[in-house]
Amino acid sequence: WGGAELIEQIPEEFERVMAGVEAYMSIRFAFAEKGFLEDLWGRIQNLSNNGWKVDSVPKPHLPFEAQLVAGTSHPFSCPERFSGKQKYQAESNYMQRFHRLYLFPASKSEMQPIDRFVIEEYLLDVLLFFNGCRKECASYMASLPVPFRYEYLMAETIFSQLLLLPQPPFKLIYYTLVIIDLCKALPGAFPAVVAGAVRSLFEKISDMDMECRTRLVLWFSHHLSNFQFVWPWEEWSYVLDLPKWAPQRVFVQEVLEREVRLSYWDKIKQSIENAPALEDLLPPKGGFTFRFEGKELSVELSGMVKEKKTARDIILLMDENIIPVHGGLEIVIQTLLSIGSKSFTHLITVLERYGQVISKLCPDQDKQVQLIEEVSLCWKNNAQMTAIIIDRMMGYRLISNMAIARWVFMPSNTEQFHVSDRPWEILRNAVSKTYNRICDLRKEISSLHKSISSAEEAKEDLKVAESKLELVNGEPVQGVNPVRIKRLKSYYDKAKEEEMSLCESLEAKSALLGRATEENEALFIYLYKSFMNVLMERLPHVSMDVDDENSQVNGYDVGEEEQWCCVTLGYVKAFSRQYAAEIWQHIEKLDTEIFHPLIIEA
Repeated sequence: WGGAELIEQIPEEFERVMAGVEAYMSIRFAFAEKGFLEDLWGRIQNLSNNGWKVDSVPKPHLPFEAQLVAGTSHPFSCPERFSGKQKYQAESNYMQRFHRLYLFPASKSEMQPIDRFVIEEYLLDVLLFFNGCRKECASYMASLPVPFRYEYLMAETIFSQLLLLPQPPFKLIYYTLVIIDLCKALPGAFPAVVAGAVRSLFEKISDMDMECRTRLVLWFSHHLSNFQFVWPWEEWSYVLDLPKWAPQRVFVQEVLEREVRLSYWDKIKQSIENAPALEDLLPPKGGFTFRFEGKELSVELSGMVKEKKTARDIILLMDENIIPVHGGLEIVIQTLLSIGSKSFTHLITVLERYGQVISKLCPDQDKQVQLIEEVSLCWKNNAQMTAIIIDRMMGYRLISNMAIARWVFMPSNTEQFHVSDRPWEILRNAVSKTYNRICDLRKEISSLHKSISSAEEAKEDLKVAESKLELVNGEPVQGVNPVRIKRLKSYYDKAKEEEMSLCESLEAKSALLGRATEENEALFIYLYKSFMNVLMERLPHVSMDVDDENSQVNGYDVGEEEQWCCVTLGYVKAFSRQYAAEIWQHIEKLDTEIFHPLIIEA
């Protein structure tokens, strides 16, 4: 929209730039679909043919045109090109836009060629500057000063940010709340647009990145929870005719499971009364599964816990009566989990008070894997509680991240990779907690370095001030401010007292960071080894031909083995993308020891 001024003031230079861009676009690698750059260039050419007139852009500069014409032009240079790790760093700092997200027919979301780009920039700016103020953000987005409707474009823009890879500019909850507020601000228009966007995304779910699928499930279930879980589920009832691994069926299943977490089972069953067959996709109704109900030792152990006996007393009971006869782990863990199943507070109390008991029972990874399996079996009807308990146990250092990873790659779990998010959620939580622990330690160490530097600066300031102070008969000469010296000395004395404790804390934190980094490296190495092993078992055997038995299942023609490989590879890609900064530190080891050419090709 500055084209009119540029072509008027520097026509030759402007034409040279346009010709250069056109030449580049003519030799640029062609994508199967029209990318963002091609689309934008086509709009710019159309704008050029129309004399650079843009109705959607206000022109507040016109009253000051005389002053602006006389202004000084400043040169600027393009940034250098990057490759290798530098390329990853550049892409993380300078977000690239390859494709647009088209959710609606062109007749609904299109406008004048350049206006779409302008309105999109308006919306992105509002999302940027009003993040943290979602009501104001929704208000401004709903009232842009343009002479045409743009609800469809607004939905496409928000969803393009919500599904942006490797991560959205802001937290997922921000976009969720903005969409909710827009539905309330524009009740006659935007809810129907959002529903249309969901239907469009649902049709594309098979081609969607696994990270985007997860975000869409989380967003959609949360969104419905704010509108009484109302949705025309009968439109999607056909997914029951699809095989259990079909992405659309899995999506509906995961949304319903998340809805149950946000409400309760009977409420969600009532919400799908127009499509009662979908009840088959609801998670099982039921709570804790206790296999030792009424057993003598379990009753005795429960009584000791209710009497608030110490962990030492429980351990003595285990050593004398339980471990010699029963082996201990199953009956003790299930009894403690049963007591903790009453509420989240009960769970935390049990873990805090009797964590030593669990640690004694599960001192190594093999036992910790058994512990996780017990948690999974006890809460087999509640994926949310399984994930919460395992996450809490990791937080209390009762189980390690490596034990969680080993459990996830047990055959009983790998068989579920393509039909359930349950193992993936637990693995995501473990990797995220490990990564966040390292990030927190790095921040604390950085803060300690700054504090130590401040103490050293206080010492230098005092030295400089004292060097300028001349004494005559033991008294400062006139004109020198002794108050400042006294203040600096006070700062220095205080900093000196703190410096020793800061250095000790820095040493301790550095040691913790070293151990955490080693754990992180071991975790990623194990993850990629495990991914390679399970994929190598299946990739060579997967026929890319359509399985005869599945070729006519409601039009879905992807076999189970092929779908399993696609989903698992999708999660490998998602983990690699999300934790690329950490993985780059170990890339040489991964390249030489783990990555098989077949995996890389896949």
